[in-house]
Amino acid sequence: MSEMLTTREVAQYLRIKERKVYDMVRDKTIPCTRVTGKWLFPRDLIDAWLAEGTWSGPAGTVPQAQAQAPRVICGSHDPLLEWSLRESGSELAMLSGGSLDGLARFAAGQAVIAGLHVLDGGTGDYNRPVVRQAAAGLPVVLIQWAWRQQGLVVAAGNPRSIRSIADLEGKKVAVRQRQAGSRILFDHLVAGAGVKPAGLDLLDPPLRSETDLGLAVFEGKAHAGLAVAAVARQYKLDFIPLARERYDLLIRRRDYFDQPFQKLLAFARTPTFQARAREMEGYDVSHTGQVEFNSQV
Repeated sequence: MSEMLTTREVAQYLRIKERKVYDMVRDKTIPCTRVTGKWLFPRDLIDAWLAEGTWSGPAGTVPQAQAQAPRVICGSHDPLLEWSLRESGSELAMLSGGSLDGLARFAAGQAVIAGLHVLDGGTGDYNRPVVRQAAAGLPVVLIQWAWRQQGLVVAAGNPRSIRSIADLEGKKVAVRQRQAGSRILFDHLVAGAGVKPAGLDLLDPPLRSETDLGLAVFEGKAHAGLAVAAVARQYKLDFIPLARERYDLLIRRRDYFDQPFQKLLAFARTPTFQARAREMEGYDVSHTGQVEFNSQV
């Protein structure tokens, strides 16, 4: 089974009828995301959802493991966030593994924050739809970190004249793992451009971070890949902008007020942070700290 399960596969995994899966999607009771018109179910989120369902404590409470999450930001990699964690003195560590992996770890109590940039193909919205599914029943808030420019990174001078997703056919393309927000966006753009995945020569294995992908293009292991503008600048690559996305931080409400996260937010209001965001390129941090979603729990 793949990491992203189809409706049929998740029905087999849960040993229920496929019709029941559609009922749960309609009722918003199962973790899922819509990509290019199809419902997909991240395996890790399904496992975390099942594990959460075994909790037999008082209604409205969460397991002790969730209440004592380590000071780790899991999920999607972001170069500006990684730098800010070092400079802010927040004592928060970063464990990059992709947005959906971060959601699963967050729901399982393995991290205090999840970094996300998950596109909902049906609405065009970022993060809120998947958070409503994956963090249902948890007292969480979604805090805007930055708007970022996503696009194709190619060798300096663009020797293969790559201008769009359609130009990737027959080229060696670096991609992120299936659970990464960049991969979800990439698959969405490929489908929207009418490009058949079979026509792409994808670098294997997939890359685990934005900087790993940029390095693969810089070293000539791939002709192009989808990454943030900051990566293109870091490796002196050419950049073809394709999308503007919102990167958010998911955190439980009570952890929001704790010193580590407040230190990070305070640092994000300093001239030093603002200057670094401009220097890295492709960032809009004018609304950093804004609440994008507040659960009703």
